[in-house]
Amino acid sequence: MQRDLQNLRKSYDKDALLETILPASPYELFDSWFQDAKDNIQVDEANAMSLCTLGVDGFPKSRIVLLKEIVDKKFLFYSNYSSEKGMAMDAYNKVSLHFFWPSLERQIVIKAKVTKVSREKSLSYFRSRPRGSQIGAWASSQSNSISSREELEKQLLHFEQKFDGVDVPLPDFWGGYSCDALTFEFWQGRPNRLHDRILYEKLEEKWSFKRLQP
Repeated sequence: MQRDLQNLRKSYDKDALLETILPASPYELFDSWFQDAKDNIQVDEANAMSLCTLGVDGFPKSRIVLLKEIVDKKFLFYSNYSSEKGMAMDAYNKVSLHFFWPSLERQIVIKAKVTKVSREKSLSYFRSRPRGSQIGAWASSQSNSISSREELEKQLLHFEQKFDGVDVPLPDFWGGYSCDALTFEFWQGRPNRLHDRILYEKLEEKWSFKRLQP
C-alpha cells in the first residue's frame, strides 16, 4: 500500500514561546500549558501522555497512559506491574513522557527517573476507581496473549462473581509509578517550521533553560 503524504502540512501560528516570558521553574510553565489544554474543548484528554520505555528486548516502545496526579513535583500514573512496560521499568528506570496537544500546537517531552509509589498510595487511588475498572485490573493479565475476546470476558465474569458483594481488593501486581523529571522540553509550533523549543535541565536541584534550534 502506497500513499502520497508529501503535501500533508499545516501552518503553525497560534502562539509563541519567548525567553522574556519564561518562568524559572518548568513546573510553572507545565501547569499553565496543562490548564490551557484542560480548558480547550478540542482536547479530549489533556492528561493523556505517551510513555516511552526501553524494553527488555532492547527496543524502545511508546504507549498512551493517563497522568493521574502530580505529587511533590513528580508525575504519577498507574499500571500492571507485570505488564511489558512494568518489566521494562523494572529493568531500566529511565523513561520519557510526551504530551501532545495538536489544537494548541504544543508538545512537552519530559525525561525522568521512575519508581513505584507506596502500597498505601496505590490503594488510595485504586479505591477511587470505578468498580468495573477495579475488577478489570484483576481480569487482565496485561501484555500476555489470550485465545479470544470471549476468554477475556470469561475472566471478567469470574472476578465479578468472586468479588460480588464485597470490596474489590488491590492486586499485588498493580499500582502506581512516580516519575521524577530531569529535563523538560517545551515545543510551540511557529510559522515556516521555525518552531520554539525551550529545554529546561536540572543540575544540583536548580533549573536552567536554553533555546534549541528547530
